[in-house]
This record gives sequence, C-alpha cells and structure tokens, in this order.
Amino acid sequence: VQLQASGGGLVQAGGSLRLSCAASGRTISSYGMGWFRQAPGKEREFVAAISGRGSSTVYTDSVKGRFIISRDNAKNTVYLQMNSLKPEDTAVYFCAADEYYSGTYFSWDYWGQGTQVTVSS
Repeated sequence: VQLQASGGGLVQAGGSLRLSCAASGRTISSYGMGWFRQAPGKEREFVAAISGRGSSTVYTDSVKGRFIISRDNAKNTVYLQMNSLKPEDTAVYFCAADEYYSGTYFSWDYWGQGTQVTVSS
C-alpha cells in the first residue's frame, strides 16, 4: 500500500484545512487508518484514527472538538478536517494504515510521506 498525504499549507490561527490521504496499490476499506504529526524538535505524536468502516474514531485530547477524521472507502481516501487551528498545531502531518486492525488496538504497517501544516498567530 502506498499512501499519499496532501492538503497542507499555511493558514492563520482560527482557520481550517482539510488533509487527504489517498491510498493506492490495495483497497484500504478494512484497514484502520490514522493521522500523526511531528513538530520541529519533537517526537511524532498520534492525532486521530478511524476504523475500517468508519464507525469508530479516536482522537488525542488536544484536537478533540476541533479535528474530524473521516474516510471515503469508494475513493480509497482518508481525511482530516482541521478547524480552529492553533499555532501549536504546526507540524508535518503523516497518514498511516493498519492492515490487520481488529477493533482493539492499532499497529501501523504503512506510512505516507508528510504534508506540512503551518499555523500563523
């Protein structure tokens, strides 16, 4: 599976962006999918994840109520809608896929390249 993230850019605080993660090579409809981010000088951190059918989502506390993860299995694509962006959301955002997600915990098998999100104050 190849994952291609896109949609990053420069936005003012309070603004919105929507990231996309397009998968190719295999159908990801049964895969757990997730988003991570890495700010300069910091470790990569989990942001959000979604089950294969999209019935279950999980978020890190700092983005709850602001970010929404979703998926369109017909398009083999996962999205991250980011609203009310803050300067501390500035990071490179990565998408990841869990091929064998069983509904209990995620174990990431594939990673995409990152897309830069910069939020100005």
